[in-house]
Amino acid sequence: MPSTSRSARPTGNTGNTGNTRNTGNPGAAGATDGAGTPKSRRLPVLAALAAAAALVAGAAAPAYAVDPAPGQSAEQADSQRPVLHPERDFAGSTVAAHEGRESTAGVLALAATQTPGLDVASYQGNVNWASVAGNGARFAYVKATEGTGYTNPYFAQQYNGSYNAGLIRGAYHFALPDRSSGATQANYFVNHGGGWSRDGKTLPPALDIEYNPYGATCFGLSQSAMVSWIRSFSDTVHSRTGRYPTIYTTTNWWSTCTGNNGGFGATNPLWIARYSSSVGTLPNGWGYQTFWQYADSGTFPGDQNLFNGAYDRLQALANG
Repeated sequence: MPSTSRSARPTGNTGNTGNTRNTGNPGAAGATDGAGTPKSRRLPVLAALAAAAALVAGAAAPAYAVDPAPGQSAEQADSQRPVLHPERDFAGSTVAAHEGRESTAGVLALAATQTPGLDVASYQGNVNWASVAGNGARFAYVKATEGTGYTNPYFAQQYNGSYNAGLIRGAYHFALPDRSSGATQANYFVNHGGGWSRDGKTLPPALDIEYNPYGATCFGLSQSAMVSWIRSFSDTVHSRTGRYPTIYTTTNWWSTCTGNNGGFGATNPLWIARYSSSVGTLPNGWGYQTFWQYADSGTFPGDQNLFNGAYDRLQALANG
């Protein structure tokens, strides 16, 4: 995103920020405003040596992370792997670099039949939600977690603040499929803000699955392994919350990393990212998008989105 909108995490009230932290929790499911910074960190060379040793021994390397040490949980093992810049990872943080930006002229005309909203992460700091609502936003997705070692330190202010301003809001998880299993990350997500309640103001939890900000595009997973990872995450969220997660992705990434798998369209709402004047071709399995992230800057803080329908349909989605 351009430096005018995502130059750094704010340290005080600037531009679109300004609300004090709201610790109230109406309708929130597991919200937290504490930073979940990884504790001890293992040097990445250890992971490489472990994988190499496994290959020399003839054992198959795991599809994700490093096997936990004896007596250590998968979450503990994952939290010790270096997460270098989670505060810079958000829905769309890798999209423009891989797919570029095109003119979005004419998109705002769609607001007559669709519903405008935004997504935010720690980059936005304390958001002035009254101003956001006054400018016409009706919904927001808020980053809650990344992997199993990070929670957004501004999550409570953003998640509860948007609720208090009258927006329908939901939480999303930034996936690191090479770090731990889909089920492990889903549980971490639900335990740290990614829940759902039928209060008419909470969107389905969302999975942000996009280009790897730390290395290989598909996180080193084969297409079949990636599909299995996403399925594990999705099924676990559904088991925990009663809702299948919204899937945030791009058509190019989905085609490359899942083989354009068509097995999620019947259950998971699609949140497509494409910075252009139209959504373009959608991933296999989805006949339409539920949300469209059409720009990474604009009227609202963070990214600009449209819900594909009128406000009453957004309310219906929130109600399940």
